[in-house]
Amino acid sequence: RLKVGAGGTAMASPPNRIVRQRRVAVGRIHGCYDRRRNPARVPPAFGRRTGKAEETHRMTATVAMPLWAFIMLAGFAGWAVLVLLLVPGMRWFFRRRIKLVLHQIGARLNIELPSFTLTRRQVLIDRLFHDHKVQAAAAAHAVVSDEALGDVWRRIDRYAREIVPSFNAYVYYRVGYALARAAVRALYRVRIGFVDEAALARVDPKSTIVFVMNHRSNMDYILVAFLAAERATLSFAVGEWARIWPLQQLIRAMGAYFVRRNSGDPLYRTVLARYVQMASEAGVTQAVFPEGGLTIDGKLRPPKFGLLDYMLKTFDERPDDERRDLVFIPVGLNYDRVLEDRSQLLKLHPDTPRPGGARAMAITAGFLLRNGLQAIGGGWHRFGYACVNFGAPLSMRAWAREHG
Repeated sequence: RLKVGAGGTAMASPPNRIVRQRRVAVGRIHGCYDRRRNPARVPPAFGRRTGKAEETHRMTATVAMPLWAFIMLAGFAGWAVLVLLLVPGMRWFFRRRIKLVLHQIGARLNIELPSFTLTRRQVLIDRLFHDHKVQAAAAAHAVVSDEALGDVWRRIDRYAREIVPSFNAYVYYRVGYALARAAVRALYRVRIGFVDEAALARVDPKSTIVFVMNHRSNMDYILVAFLAAERATLSFAVGEWARIWPLQQLIRAMGAYFVRRNSGDPLYRTVLARYVQMASEAGVTQAVFPEGGLTIDGKLRPPKFGLLDYMLKTFDERPDDERRDLVFIPVGLNYDRVLEDRSQLLKLHPDTPRPGGARAMAITAGFLLRNGLQAIGGGWHRFGYACVNFGAPLSMRAWAREHG
């Protein structure tokens, strides 16, 4: 073959064999091999297009990645599936069940739940945080204590999230009511001693009901909620002892709110007072233990009027369609035997040595085992009777009218 050079002179082209040898030599220098010797390796193209089969091979080739990268990708994929598919599906399922429960409650029990109770928890937290009295207390506290207003707001937000419950009708009537009924009937023979039905029938349905009870046992919450479930949903004030998982979530879903009984922080007291007042003004049925704790020997302890004082501070006795009456119903509770009898009696003798943690757990386990064996053998007769008495209701509007 002849090839024309730059000066117009003809010169012979190298034969094909020499060209192939040069390409093989260059390929070896660059780490490639001839396709005929090693088809898995691709030789330099030298300006030629890659074939379709070669492109397919490159697209289907195995890609290696570190284990940590694979774990991260798998975690992100699982999170996306959870957020985009499972969580919305679960929300839809539970909202549907809650609407069904509310429909059944309204049709069978004739209970109208206040809109405040059914409001989302985050909305209630925002309302409590932006309340004008809470904001005024925050500004005053920042001036007096020389604390940054942003730090005070963060404390208020923490207090609000600690106090505000997250009521769930499905949990209250399907889970809580079933557990309360099973626990009460398994431990006691429940009796209702006295109920003033005529006086209760005269109570205005739009009034805010407050059950004022003595505190004999921790079973008081369960017993009263079980007996009143067919007429109202109760909101309790629970101490910090119950702020453990998962009891904390269950208590909040039942509509109860947590309080710091011995807190001297005026800012916390303001947030707590405003929540109690907002709930009372909205018609939320509440249950209050004026004693502030369990009785030691069965006698009534000196009363503490904190929560009752919060309710009455903003009460307006003037009749109006937008103002609710505040009706107190006294409730008396008593048991043949309470579960805390021995531990409470120890408080009468402060010099008596207390059992340690391991010893207390061993005593509890032995108590449960002994009663369980008696129940299996048919020799267990529960802890006797539990009796509840509902007294005549007291209307604050009528009382204020009578006393001027």
